[in-house]
Amino acid sequence: MSFARRAAYALLATAALASLGACGKKERPKADLAAAKITTIGVNSYLWRASLEALSFMPLLQTDSNGGVIVTDWYINPKNPGERMKVSVTILDEDLRADALRVAASRQVASGGTWVEAPVDAATVQKLEDVILTKARDLRRSAVAG
Repeated sequence: MSFARRAAYALLATAALASLGACGKKERPKADLAAAKITTIGVNSYLWRASLEALSFMPLLQTDSNGGVIVTDWYINPKNPGERMKVSVTILDEDLRADALRVAASRQVASGGTWVEAPVDAATVQKLEDVILTKARDLRRSAVAG
């Protein structure tokens, strides 16, 4: 089992245990369980889980749920073997907000048998941010509805 999958399972288990702790308190509204600040880690758990999901196809180098950092290793798309990407995601806050997410990417292209730095299209980073935010909002909506 990959580290990312183990981390995702650990996050789900921790979130489940945290929600069980509220079972004895009848005065707590159900919607509070999915509030934007719900976290058993150092950052917003919806953003964290969504980031891990969005990057699940890439090998992970580092994950730190307390610091909110995910760093991938180089990923080569089999359809484009002359290019590779590396991504880092930083979650800056406990709130589910667009400005609580920072995505950075590096790109290299093969040239003469070596990898050479190449610019990353700004739209690529924006699209990844949008994917993560959409997934995080969907996770929150599911928690409110469930």
